[in-house]
Amino acid sequence: MRRTGLGLAVAGAALLALAACGGASREPHLMNIRPAGNGPDEFTILPPKSLTMPPDLTALPVPTPGGGNLTDQHPMDDAIVALGGKVPKPAAGLPVADVALAGYAARYGVAADIRTVLAAEDLRYRQSHRGKPLERLFQVNTYYKAYFGYWLDAYGELAKWRAAGVATPAAPPQNAAQ
Repeated sequence: MRRTGLGLAVAGAALLALAACGGASREPHLMNIRPAGNGPDEFTILPPKSLTMPPDLTALPVPTPGGGNLTDQHPMDDAIVALGGKVPKPAAGLPVADVALAGYAARYGVAADIRTVLAAEDLRYRQSHRGKPLERLFQVNTYYKAYFGYWLDAYGELAKWRAAGVATPAAPPQNAAQ
C-alpha cells in the first residue's frame, strides 16, 4: 500500500514537471499565420523594380503626391501581361473602376482648392462654436457635438428604404453597433 502511494506521488511529480515544460512558446507556430510582433510582415513587402533610364525623358508621367511610381510593383498587372492580356490604363491617376464615379461626381465642376476651402470653413465654424467655458477650460473635444446635426442616421435610412421596398443589404443589430 505504501508503495502504491509512493508510485502515485512520483507519477504526479513527473506529470507536473512535464506540464511545466509546456505552455505558451515565444516561437511562432506553423499554424499561426499572423505576424508575431509589431514589425512589418515580410510577406507583404514587395521590393521595387530596378531603376532604368527611360528612352524619352519628355514622356515621363507627371508626379502625383501619394501616387504610384514607375518602380512600384504591380503583381496583378504583371500576371495579366504574362497571360497575354492588356492592363487597362487608369485615367488621371484613378483606378479604372473609379473613373465613371469620378466623372459623375465632377459633373458640375471641380474646385482645385476644395481641401483648403473646406479646412478654412471648418476652422471658421469651430471658432464661432467654441463650446462652453468648462469644455474650453478642460480642453474637452466638442467635435461630435458641433457636427451632430450633419450625421446620417444609418438605421433610419435603412428603415426608410426597406419600407419603400428597396432591397437592402443586411445590417448588424442596432445595439451591436454601439
